[in-house]
Amino acid sequence: MTHAIEHAPSPTTDPRPRGAATSPTAIGRVATWLAASAGALALTATLAGLLVDDVYAGDVSTAEMFRGFDLVTAMAVVPGLAWAMHLARNGSARARLIVTGLLAYLIYTYAYYLFGTGFNDLFLLHVAVFAAALPAFTLSLVTADAGPAAERSGSRVIAGILGALAVALGGMWVYLAASNAATGGVPAGSRLVETDTVVHLGMALDLSLLVPLYATTAVLLWRRMRWGSVLAAVALVAGLLHQVDYIVAMPFQVAADVPGAVPYDPAEPVIVLLYLVATALLFRRGGRPRPGRGW
Repeated sequence: MTHAIEHAPSPTTDPRPRGAATSPTAIGRVATWLAASAGALALTATLAGLLVDDVYAGDVSTAEMFRGFDLVTAMAVVPGLAWAMHLARNGSARARLIVTGLLAYLIYTYAYYLFGTGFNDLFLLHVAVFAAALPAFTLSLVTADAGPAAERSGSRVIAGILGALAVALGGMWVYLAASNAATGGVPAGSRLVETDTVVHLGMALDLSLLVPLYATTAVLLWRRMRWGSVLAAVALVAGLLHQVDYIVAMPFQVAADVPGAVPYDPAEPVIVLLYLVATALLFRRGGRPRPGRGW
């Protein structure tokens, strides 16, 4: 009996894995469920925004901007999310990065719906999209493969592009914020017709989220450090789609006869080209199947 007791496995030496419920596979499953929920909710919200008259209360310019965003989300983001999640389940590292970037897009975009205007009929649905996308994005980062892409050729080109975008975007907003502090005038945030609330929100989100993200990612990629490729996917996938939002929203405002609306921004082709070049370089070799990480 004594011999049996001496050799019985103790709680501290039990070889079975502890905390199995929080393994990458389990976390990935939760992330998958949340991401699928965010996509389904976003599709419902966008279809309502596009098909139901006067669903967006308040300023017409903001309502038409949201309808432009809805079209991009319904036609590109939701199908792209479903496609990327399918490939991620089959082990594609590239697809997992795309999923993460698309979730980042939903978080940033739906922040405008929630905080850029007052109450509307889709408020609770927009809350649900944001609430599902935020933890899905966080968990997708936990299960991301941070290593392989950091050494790929072209990473310094991507770093240079993201660094230039960080300087340009940050410099523009800092200048306009300083001008507001000096003169009290509210700057025009873009060629879109925007309310003061939307301009302020855009400035706050970009300076607090996008500019630090772009700058940090540029440094990591330049130094070929781990996580550079993951953060680059977040910045570039989401950023490219934000530019598409911007391009699409302008004709919506023109069609609705919003005073001051213009059909396009002449600077936009250059900006989109920068995003496209960096995105193509990032994903050029990132699609080889890898062992599953829970997707």
